[in-house]
Amino acid sequence: MQMALLASRINSLEELKEIIEINYFNRFSEDSNGKDTRSMVRLKHCSNGVEVISELKAGISQNDIINARNGNMTDKLTLLYNSPFAIANRMDINKIYLLARVKPYLFGEGDVAFYGLAAASVRKINTSRLAYLHPRDSSEKGFINTFNHITAQAIITSCFSEDLADFVADVHELHNMPELTNGQFSNEQLHAPDDNPVDNYVDMINNEWGQELGKELKRRYNINSSTCWTAELLVNYLNEVQNYYSWAFQIGFEPFKKEDEEIIRFVEKINLVKAGMPIVTS
Repeated sequence: MQMALLASRINSLEELKEIIEINYFNRFSEDSNGKDTRSMVRLKHCSNGVEVISELKAGISQNDIINARNGNMTDKLTLLYNSPFAIANRMDINKIYLLARVKPYLFGEGDVAFYGLAAASVRKINTSRLAYLHPRDSSEKGFINTFNHITAQAIITSCFSEDLADFVADVHELHNMPELTNGQFSNEQLHAPDDNPVDNYVDMINNEWGQELGKELKRRYNINSSTCWTAELLVNYLNEVQNYYSWAFQIGFEPFKKEDEEIIRFVEKINLVKAGMPIVTS
């Protein structure tokens, strides 16, 4: 398999270790509340002579950010102490949150988030016999999950920065499974059918490939924080992403078109968000 990975085709953590290198550092160090504060995992994946490294350190999760945003001054000061980066970039983090969530009360019925773009790409696969060689490829841990992580990370990297994309990815993974940083998984976690270390480690690697793709498309289309997105730009961007999927998985796609509902909806949304939507509290 080339570059991007499908968790649906990997059956165990041991099998995953044959594909990516996994190393743990400072495996566990508790604070006064029993929370891991120092451990880190480093993943290394090399494909076709290209290497990516993903590092995840114990720290805050997306719940800590939501609690600080919705909480009192003590919650906000705690977040400031634990993650000055989150406070300094809180406006952009809120914009990313809006792009990642379906918010019909803000953007109208039929609102499209990152997941909706990924789902649209799955529907555009036109070589089903090649794509669905494994039964789980059509499940939530198949193409839809891989496309969701890579598409989202590419867009965040292009519109904001690689550092911010990496931060958002990390707090999401720490929310899902903080044990990822130290490898101390329970037997239940190791054998869970839908949320296990394999799924999360694959997500981490795919996040890195998404960031690499986002940096390339940012240069190619001269995208920056003030870019006004058009249907043409989004169509070109997503078709480039699909070209990557086509190469990585040897499958075919129908191209996105400017008239697609997902294109029209997301262009409206991304321009509204980048212009400055109100802070959301739920």
